[in-house]
Amino acid sequence: MAKQVTAQVKLQCPGGLATPAPPVGPALGAHGVNIGMFVKQFNDKTGDLKGMMVPVVITVYSDRSFEFILKSPPAAILLKQAAGIPIEKKKGGEIIPGEEKTKKTGKYKGFKVTQKQLAEIAQKKIKDLNARDLEHAARIIAGTARSMGLTVEG
Repeated sequence: MAKQVTAQVKLQCPGGLATPAPPVGPALGAHGVNIGMFVKQFNDKTGDLKGMMVPVVITVYSDRSFEFILKSPPAAILLKQAAGIPIEKKKGGEIIPGEEKTKKTGKYKGFKVTQKQLAEIAQKKIKDLNARDLEHAARIIAGTARSMGLTVEG
């Protein structure tokens, strides 16, 4: 007999640094999932993405077991890395890439990304984008870059 899906939980956790603290603990605890086991498996799979926010979709079954699918990091975070935008510090000195106090369009004027960098980011994100090919995916990423205020060269 197949397992019955109880819930699907979508979260963004720092790669390799997830803890049972919010948002992970409360989101999974409400469904009776073993939080410690999820955190251990997630950190093992995302060890190479240390500190970068990684979207994850967790499927919870009726017997309280779970499985999860990792998505690629948000395009804005990858663009900031490519453009060399400095990482801001959060309260308590904890550094988390891609987290700002305010989210404004055009905030990063003066920073540049090349077509080659856009193609590399598109290659990483193509499975999560609604794009028919790599060129179309690169155009989507270029649009994100322009809305952030980055200059697209080449």
